[in-house]
Formats: sequence, C-alpha cells, structure tokens
Amino acid sequence: MEEISTKADKLNKNKKRKAKGKDKPINCSSKKVRTMDSNNSTAYFQILGNGMDTQDTSPSILLFFEKQRFIFNAGEGLQRYCTEHGIKLAKIDHILLSRVCSETAGGLPGILLTLAGMGEEGLSVEVWGPSDLHHLGEAMESFISANVIHTRCFGPTPEGDGATDSGFGKLVNLPIPGQAVKISAIPIKPSSHAVCQPKENFTKLALNEGTEGPLKSGLALKTDVISVIYVCELPEIKGKFDVNKAKALGVPQGPKYGKLQCGYSVMSDDQNIMVHPSDVLAPSRPGPIVLLVDCPTIMHLQELVTIQSLNNYYSDLQLYGSKSVNFIIHLSPPSVTTTVTYQKWMARFGEAKHIMTGHEIKNMKIPILQASVRVETQLNYLCPQFFPASGFLSLQHIQDNNDLSKGSGPKLCDSISGENLMKIQLLPQPRLNEENQHTKLIPELLDQEKIVNQLISEIPEIVDSVECVRQLWNESTDPNRESTQEVVVKESLINGNASLQNMKLGVQNVCDFVERILSEDKLECPLPSSLEKISREDMEIVLLGTGSSQPSTFRNVSSIFVNLFSKGGLLLDCGEGTLGQLKRRYGIRGADDVVRSLRCIWISHIHADHHTGLTRILALRCELLRGVPHEPLLVIGPIQLEKFLEAYQKLEDLDMQFLDCRRTTEASMTDFESTHLKKVLVEANLDSLVSIPVLHCPNAFGLVVKAAERINSIGKTIPGWKLVYSGDTRPCPELEKAADGATVLIHEATFEDGMEKDADAKNHSTTKQAIKVGDKAYRIILSHFSQRYPKIPVFDETHMHKTCIGFDLMSINIADLHVLPKILPYLKLLFRDKITAPESEDMQDTLE
Repeated sequence: MEEISTKADKLNKNKKRKAKGKDKPINCSSKKVRTMDSNNSTAYFQILGNGMDTQDTSPSILLFFEKQRFIFNAGEGLQRYCTEHGIKLAKIDHILLSRVCSETAGGLPGILLTLAGMGEEGLSVEVWGPSDLHHLGEAMESFISANVIHTRCFGPTPEGDGATDSGFGKLVNLPIPGQAVKISAIPIKPSSHAVCQPKENFTKLALNEGTEGPLKSGLALKTDVISVIYVCELPEIKGKFDVNKAKALGVPQGPKYGKLQCGYSVMSDDQNIMVHPSDVLAPSRPGPIVLLVDCPTIMHLQELVTIQSLNNYYSDLQLYGSKSVNFIIHLSPPSVTTTVTYQKWMARFGEAKHIMTGHEIKNMKIPILQASVRVETQLNYLCPQFFPASGFLSLQHIQDNNDLSKGSGPKLCDSISGENLMKIQLLPQPRLNEENQHTKLIPELLDQEKIVNQLISEIPEIVDSVECVRQLWNESTDPNRESTQEVVVKESLINGNASLQNMKLGVQNVCDFVERILSEDKLECPLPSSLEKISREDMEIVLLGTGSSQPSTFRNVSSIFVNLFSKGGLLLDCGEGTLGQLKRRYGIRGADDVVRSLRCIWISHIHADHHTGLTRILALRCELLRGVPHEPLLVIGPIQLEKFLEAYQKLEDLDMQFLDCRRTTEASMTDFESTHLKKVLVEANLDSLVSIPVLHCPNAFGLVVKAAERINSIGKTIPGWKLVYSGDTRPCPELEKAADGATVLIHEATFEDGMEKDADAKNHSTTKQAIKVGDKAYRIILSHFSQRYPKIPVFDETHMHKTCIGFDLMSINIADLHVLPKILPYLKLLFRDKITAPESEDMQDTLE
C-alpha cells in the first residue's frame, strides 16, 4: 500500500493561534471522533448538484451511512447549497478530492472555518487528496489556523522522478476508520501522447456557436495535474436470518439470534447440537461496488484506459477474483466522455450502471438555489430596473436534443444523466431510484409566472407598488411636480384605497407615510454635477454578494462588480461563489465575457468571506485567454493575500500581478507608482484608485475610485463620479473623510441599530453608523448584513432618505442613482413578513 502522509501529524498539538479567516476565535485543536461500525441498514450515494446550473464548479457526491458521511469534492458554493437543501455539514467525517484545484476544492476553506467555529471546541474533517493536496494546505495556512487543516495526501508526486512516477495508476488503500466501506484511490497523471479521437457528433457540437459552456470544462488544466479514481467497496451483505429454521433447531428468540447474526455459533436449547450461522442465514452476497471517475482531459484518458489496477473490475477479462461493479459515477466532462475511447472503456464494466454528472445543458435549465431564485423573481417583478432577470433563465428554452449527452452519433454504452439530488441506493438493495422516490427530490423548472401569481395572492397591494416603481423612471425633472409616491398615496386616501392603507410599512398609519414622503422630498440631495447627463454606458454597480461571514440561503458573501462596460470592469472583494453569481447575473457566456474584460480585482482584507472566490476567477480568466495576447490581471490586496496566491500558483496558473494595498494609499502614492495600475486607470478611464486604512483587522482597507473628467457637448468639463467602498470596518474618520462628496458610498451594515456594542467588539458597523459615515455622500448602499437577517435587515426609515438596502444580484446603473432610495418602501412591503427577530449569530442550528 502506498504511504499516506498526514499534515496533522506534523503539527504541534499545543499550537494555538487565531484563525485569521474568520472574525470569531477558533478553538478547534483536534479532529472530532465518531463511533463507527459496519451495521448499516441504509447507505446511498447522492448527487449534490452544486454548480450544475452555472457550471462554475464541480458537483459534489455524498456517500451516506447512518454513522459515517463522506463528500467527494467541495467546490465553491457547497456550503450555501447544503444550507438550502438540509445537508448537515456537521455530520461530515471526510472530504475526498478527485483533483486539487479551484473547481473541486474552492469551497473547502469556508467549510473548514464554519466547522471550526461550531460548538465549544469546534469540529473538523479529514481532507483526502493526491500528493499535490499539500500545496493547498500550505496556501490555506496563510489565512486559516494550521490546527484546523487536517490533510491526508496519497500517491506519487507529479514532479517526481521515474521511480516515483511508477506509483501512478496503482491502487492506494485509504486508512479510513470504520468498517462501513473500504475506499481506495487510483491517481492518474496525464499522458503526453494522447491519441483519442472524439465522436463526430461532439466535434460538430463543439463548433456550434449556439452551444453553451460545457465544452470548455476541463480543457485547460495544468499539464501535470493529478486526477483520481475512487473505488468504494461495501462489505459483503449477510443473508437474511431465517427465524423458522432457528426455532426448528431449538434456538428461541432472544440474545442467541443476535449472536448468530453476528457470525457466532450457539448451542441449541432443545437439541444437543451446535447451531452455526450458516444453518440459519441465507448465503451472503458481495457488497456493492461504486467507482467515481474524474478524467478531466484527453491526456488523462490515455492513461485511464491502460490502468491495470482496474483489471479485477472489468467484466470482459473474467480474471480469478474479479469483482462486479454496480455503479460508476462519472465526474468527467462531455469533452472526454463523448469520445469513442471513453465509451469503449465504459463498456468494459458490463452491467454496471453509468451516471454522468459532468456539465450538461439539461442541468443548466434548473437553478440549484431555488429559494434565492424565487426572491430574485419577486424583486424582478417589483423593480426590473434594479433587479434584471437572471442570466440563466434564457437557457430554459434550450431543447434536450441539443444536450451533449444525446448526440446523433452511435452510442457505445448506455448511461443515465445525473441530476441534482439523485440518489443511488446501496443498502438494503443496490438500485437507482429513477422511477419512484428520487423524482420527488429533484427540483423542477421554476415557473416565473407561478411565483409572481403567488406573490400577488399573498400581497395584493404589490400590484400598485409595481406601477409606482415603474412611474419613478417616467417622472419629470420638474421640481414643482409632485412625486409619484405622493400622488398615489394622496389618491389612495381620497378614494379609500384599502390596499395602500394595509401596506404595513412599519409606520403608524398611511398619514405618517405621507408625512415621511414629504419630509424626504425636502431632504433630497441635489443632483451632483458628476451625474449631469451621465450615460448609462458609464458605470453600473452589481452586488454579487451582500451577506457576511458565510454564505446563506438568500445572500452570498462579499463581492461587487463595477461594470465599466466597454472599458472593462473591476471586482471589489471576491468571496466564495463570486463566479457562480456572475453566471447567474449574466449567463454562462456573459460571465465569461465579464471575466475576460476585468481590469483589476481589489481585496479589502484577508478574511475568507472576502477573497476565497479569487482563485476560481483567476484560473478561469487564464483559461479563457489562453493563446490570446494579454497582460496578467492586476490584483490589489493585503500582504497576506500575496502569500496565499504565491503558494496556490503551484496548483493552477493564475496569471496575475499582485500589488500590496499599502502601495495604493494616498500617503504612498508620492513614493511609489505602479506602472501596471497606471495603465489600468488609463484603459478604464479612471482618474484614481486609492486604498484607505480602516478599523477591522490588520491590513484592512476601504477604497475610493474616481472616474476621469469628461467634456459635454458644449465643451463644459464635468467632474468624474466618485465611488467609495468601506470593506469591513467600524466607523472611522478616514472613511468618513473619503465619503465626503462621494457619488455613492457602499458601506457595510453588519448589525442593526441598538447592537453598537456587538458591532464595536467585532469591528463592524450598525445601519445608523454606516449612514452617518455617508452624511456628505449623495447616495448610500448598505451591504454585508449578518446572516441573522435572512432576507432583509432591520432598519429605521427615519434616516434612509438617501439610502437603500443591497440585495444579491442588484444592478444599479449610475444614471438611476436618483431613484435608488425611493424604492425602499416597496422593498419593505415585499418583505413585510420577513423582518424577524435576530437569529443565532453563528447559524449553528442550521448546520447541526
């Protein structure tokens, strides 16, 4: 058996330091231990379809036993997926990676930190993977405590000499405690002599401009990336106990039954004989065998088909001691699985059922995060200007006959298309639940019209609100004209309109609502000169994640896309799942275009909820621009981030240039000038990009971005807009000074008013504190809400006359800033029953 190296074994057990990836201290110094046995009445694999719709990450596979759980692959968004679908992360014992890259392991840091923060002592899991897993462990140590990371590497190294290379393709038995399952791994290194030819139908589809994203999956990995085949073998299944035979042999019901079932012989009570298990048990049968295969490229395929370690599992060899495989779960992409070579290899397993979980168009049409899509649909109905329809909804018209898994060429091996939440039963009987209960689990296409109709039935007055919001964009700029809100409310009072009188917007009555509207009109800030006849193609703010700490059902973690249209774009923070959010907003191809055109990514601080989506974005950009002349992407961030990226680049090409935030502060500009940053500013038509030290953790920053001046049609110079982003911080003078004269301030508001002590203790801000920082800004967008507020945070409307609440995928064009605060009452109406009392801060109840 190959040697297994244990990262945890090398750690000093007394090593105690704060995990820098999360606000609260982490005390997890040892791994949890669960009592395990082989007596399982239920066991199954289940497809966790994270990424099946957006294709930003590899799906995960859950192996479930009553007292032991395994997850294969942990891509970005897995934690959010598990929260929505009730998968209990606290019950997971082992995570096994089929490759070590952002596609398969991007969600790992967040999961480790969440588990480590649970309970008094914290929880952790064993993470298994090929030899390059240790590079990921070293990279994560730059922002996660080493005592949280328990990695177990197996197999030879990709850079080894000829002697160690011989370990590729060999079976490695993983020393996993318990008797429920035996898991072995076969590492594969790509061949440099791939000779496989794709099927004709795949070649045609690959050239079809109408075909979406699946074609690119896995086609541009590093040449030495190791992939893994996992072999899962359950112990033999004992035959059924025959009570009648036991009684006939003089064995009464009682403890002796249990002994016989456990394999022990007992003495008959009525006859002078020894009763053996074989006397009362039906013959045992072999336990189910399941293979999980990740063959990411044609180069890996050439090695896969020559692996001798699989000879005992092929049905066409009929070797002594051969084993029958029940199921094979294919994680490989269509670019590989549709080749003749791969299909011939599949056919060698005889009667085994093949489940294809690689990215297929069929699965792109059903959103994985259905709860958040329902909210997005409601928001889109209320205000499509700020909440445009999700990009993936355009895929629902695609016909299944365009699916790569249903090509026109000859099918050499039958297969089943894997679907989200599909179960593959192992015990008590191996079977694929494709005709009965599993169909109840698999989500269906969302009916937007049905969602809207249900909303109207629950909140009838939302119809009036939709008309009010629509009129906001049609209002005259005449200052003497009454606002739409005021007109509608007055008409409602005159006509006795019951719907608006029942809006329950948190005021005592409708008259109070009118008074507030009138007072807000008086407080309305004059339009800044920077917005004079501003073009809609100038700038748009897209909120990709508005939650804090960890992803939740309705809010992803921090990320903001500043769309500069033809001039490219900026990412401000890049929490886990950022790529998936871009694909939900812009669609598969649209998101690729966004990634290609990025000018700069700016990271505020080293906490995990602000940067763990970065490597996935960088790796994808590298792939999209492969063979195209381009420059490395500028990444600006805290110094700790550079250490992480340097370590991570041993796993994937990131093609970036790093710049320390300290080099971009106003004070440092006189002594240091980045040529790369200067070029980015020119190409993006920006005047400056300046980092501001804030009060949160060491090396935490806010940001000021100023656009260049422009000349209007009559030759007048118009100042450029000014965007200020707080990052994470408690109120600080530096940020307040920077926000003076800002066109828009995006400020964190983790806590509600009245929780100032909590905010101060964690170096965060309350809603009121954030608004006060932006006292001299034109508009304020609040974000980074605690997960205790699932859909909408608690806020006091008194000071919200120039402020709005941020939501995931909200898109705010700079030309619409004047309307922004006016939609707040309607948003509160939409969520009038969803403003709840604070929940447990660490969301422990939802995960345990």
